[in-house]
Amino acid sequence: MTYRWTPRALDEPDVVPRLQRELNDLPAPLARALALREVTTLEEAKHFFRADRSALHDPLGMAGMDAAAARLSEAIDDGASVLVYGDYDVDGTTGTALFTDFLRDRGVDVSFFIPDRYEDGYGLCRRGLDAAAERGASLVVALDCGITAHEEAAYAQELGLDLIIADHHTPKETLPEALAVLDPKRPDDDYPFEELPGCGLAFKLVQAVLAHRDEAPDAAYEYLDLLALSTASDIVPLYGENRVLMAEGLEALQRSTRPGVQALADAADLDLQTVTSTGNIVFTLGPRINAAGRMEHASSAVELLLARSYEEAEPHAAELEQLNRERRRIDDTIEEEAVERAERQITSRSPHALVLYDPDWHLGVIGIVASSIVERFHKPTILLTHNGEAVKGSARSIEGINIYEALADCEDVLTQFGGHDHAAGMSLEADDIDAFRDRFDDAVGERVTPELLTPSIKVDASVDLDTIGSVADRFWAVLKQFGPFGPANPTPVFHAEDLDVVSARTVGSDDSHLKFEVRQRGGSAGRTYDAIGFGMGEKLSVLRESQDTGTPVELLFSLEENTWNGRTTLQLKARDVRLDEA
Repeated sequence: MTYRWTPRALDEPDVVPRLQRELNDLPAPLARALALREVTTLEEAKHFFRADRSALHDPLGMAGMDAAAARLSEAIDDGASVLVYGDYDVDGTTGTALFTDFLRDRGVDVSFFIPDRYEDGYGLCRRGLDAAAERGASLVVALDCGITAHEEAAYAQELGLDLIIADHHTPKETLPEALAVLDPKRPDDDYPFEELPGCGLAFKLVQAVLAHRDEAPDAAYEYLDLLALSTASDIVPLYGENRVLMAEGLEALQRSTRPGVQALADAADLDLQTVTSTGNIVFTLGPRINAAGRMEHASSAVELLLARSYEEAEPHAAELEQLNRERRRIDDTIEEEAVERAERQITSRSPHALVLYDPDWHLGVIGIVASSIVERFHKPTILLTHNGEAVKGSARSIEGINIYEALADCEDVLTQFGGHDHAAGMSLEADDIDAFRDRFDDAVGERVTPELLTPSIKVDASVDLDTIGSVADRFWAVLKQFGPFGPANPTPVFHAEDLDVVSARTVGSDDSHLKFEVRQRGGSAGRTYDAIGFGMGEKLSVLRESQDTGTPVELLFSLEENTWNGRTTLQLKARDVRLDEA
């Protein structure tokens, strides 16, 4: 695939030399990468590199938190029955497990309810509130959902249930009528950080209850391993409180003694001590937890995380492992079929967007496949399938196209829709699929530009490879402290030019990956740098041409450690490569 190489723009370029001076001659590429993360002073750099619990905000500063903590403290004292209601994704299930475990440890008669993706759909539902009443609960705590559940909140009142809503999604103009509504995105909330995941709100609620009861605050930090699973999997921005909690959460995950987490890692053949980045969670642990809600019911994921012993957890972990294998098999089948439909649609229509439909596709995985189709064809994509009598869909977009706004232009042919810039869901009548396909394509066409049709790689800074040095040098020592990486704090991408290709070959069973060595022209004699380009096998011809003609190459890459035979070296993780025609 061809990419646009897009240097990230700095509002104040003068900040780079100032940062270099204040940070003891920090290499310019790292100073620029810092400035791009809105770190522009020595004091901000100290907070960025040494963020700790002191940077966390008082949970009682969140609107509604004091009332919520008081009611929960009362429930603990009275031995009242409480139902914790959570969503069926990783954020919802980890938050449910966190708060259920917290109340259970304090002797509360607590149970949980997770809606069924197919029977109940997303959010707070009457069936869950009925379950609370049937179980004798007097209080319901809704996590990662409920911020727009006005009718359901009114129904809870009819049932005589107190309701606490702790959600991180965008509220409507009016809030549901509940005992307390916790959401830092509330327009009337002055809480300093808006981007906590749902599990993060459960963590904050635990902190507030502990403070209300004058209990040791450290008890909340026992749940940082669960919060790390949520924060990484829910793809929330990694700055502010999220970055502090994610950094500590990774450490907590490495030493976690939670039986469910240990059993999950063992089933995935993952050594928890190697979990040093969000990627280990996003690609290994998160999908296994999510598989429960996608394929059957998410309650099994909560049961896993609540298990008191390894023997209790192991069967649940084995079940999730099997469900995830089945999910991957179905993913592959649907993706193959979706690719065929996409290619036919592109050939026959030259569309701005892809709307692909099959009544037999699995509702639980079409969002994953939609993301794969976007990555392959670089077009906003919607996959549709049947769920009972209704047609439901999952949408994913490309950078620069707000898919929620595009769907809003088609509102009259949809029965329901919701989401945000890059992902959304919708329902419609089967008879309206063709009309919707045309309307959505027109809506995207009004927003797309020729530039947006080519995917972009954003570049932090240019660098001379010899500036990087080795794992023992300062460049890497400082760069490691930029993590953990994720949205709003991406892994820095560097640009190097005037490189000689020393060697090049494809690797992997299908020769899809690229393994090569480069040397900075005019740099240190004999110093070469290993590079790996995953999925870049087709670029071998570029490197061969460079070797044949003597034309140098320029490279976009990030840096990582590579350990082989007990020796750790720096490796360039290639993002793209081209001939350096200049």
